[in-house]
Amino acid sequence: WRADLGERAHRGPLPRHYVRRLPPWSSNAKKRLVRTPKVFVRDSGLVHALLGIREREELLGHPVVGASWEGMVIENVLGALPAGAQTSFYRTSAGAEIDLIIEFGAKDRWAIEVKRSIGNPAPSKGFYIGCEDIGAARQIVLYPGTERYKLDQKTEVMSLDVLFHKELHRTK
Repeated sequence: WRADLGERAHRGPLPRHYVRRLPPWSSNAKKRLVRTPKVFVRDSGLVHALLGIREREELLGHPVVGASWEGMVIENVLGALPAGAQTSFYRTSAGAEIDLIIEFGAKDRWAIEVKRSIGNPAPSKGFYIGCEDIGAARQIVLYPGTERYKLDQKTEVMSLDVLFHKELHRTK
């Protein structure tokens, strides 16, 4: 679950083992970038319990489902990264957004969009604008499906399993 709580949450009293603060991407870009971190509750199951969500069907019908999925995916990806990988997110005041940026080095920057939809996991135009702005070497959409395929010439759709077992091991 993600909450864009701003500076108060960034400096707030919640211990690090409950929340994850993902820093904003920084550059000398001329665009107006969001400067406050994204704040996630690290355990989506805890969020579900606090909201009284007990069954899968309840979760699928709840407004928190998308943010919950995004938080769970990002938390798991961050836990699987090799030492030295740098992470952030990208958002402009105009709405261009990348859910997760992973930098393995100066020239190896991945842009990741998290989608809960199996049927149409296509990212928004803002994702593509962000990818161009940051100079992404890879554009990846993570979704709950099992198929791996190219969405367009630069963007690949894959599951967490594929990312963990076929992609991240190449960076170690």
